[in-house]
Amino acid sequence: MQLSALMITAIGLLAQGCFSARILVQWIISEKSGKVESPVLYWVFSIIGSWLFLVYGWFRNDFAIIFGQFISYYIYLWNLHKKGVWKGVNPLLKIVLLFTPVLAAIFLIHNVHDFVEHFLQADNIPVWLLVYGSLGQLVFTLRFVYQLFYSARRGESLLPSGFWILSLVGCGMIISYGIIRADVVLVLGQSVGFIAYSRNLVIGARHRKQHLEQQNSAADEA
Repeated sequence: MQLSALMITAIGLLAQGCFSARILVQWIISEKSGKVESPVLYWVFSIIGSWLFLVYGWFRNDFAIIFGQFISYYIYLWNLHKKGVWKGVNPLLKIVLLFTPVLAAIFLIHNVHDFVEHFLQADNIPVWLLVYGSLGQLVFTLRFVYQLFYSARRGESLLPSGFWILSLVGCGMIISYGIIRADVVLVLGQSVGFIAYSRNLVIGARHRKQHLEQQNSAADEA
């Protein structure tokens, strides 16, 4: 199936819109509470945006985008499970969400030749640029792997400082990759998050400082 360039761009922008929405929601809630929060809407927007971005990367023939989404996709679902949302999802929708990446992977396995020809050699992208873009997506994806292990050890969905540091590094790499590829979707989408990632580090540091001061004050009173 072939889609027009305008429609493909629209899908990408919609996906980035979901990613931007999750950032803004999380940022606003964290500002109000005075500490870094991991709200349900963050993960809802994440899974919707990831599904759409997989579609966008597929039609754009961009291996770096698809590579980045496959791993983080199921981490979003894990966080929704930890938030108690997954059990309330419609069974049919659960099947669609669970097996969409699997079916895409199976399709790629059965079309290895097309995969190499159209993805790895898409638009005559230089090998170094493909590697650089993939590394950027890898760093951006590793932040969720880190978040998963950090949260799993504590038994709840959390967004620690290391998550935001990896976010800033990956974000910078992806923005530069998008500039080189003249990909307005990547550049605009990632630029929105840069300030929010930095702000979450500030909020987290301030909250830890206040918590430490409260502990010291309680110890002095005791």
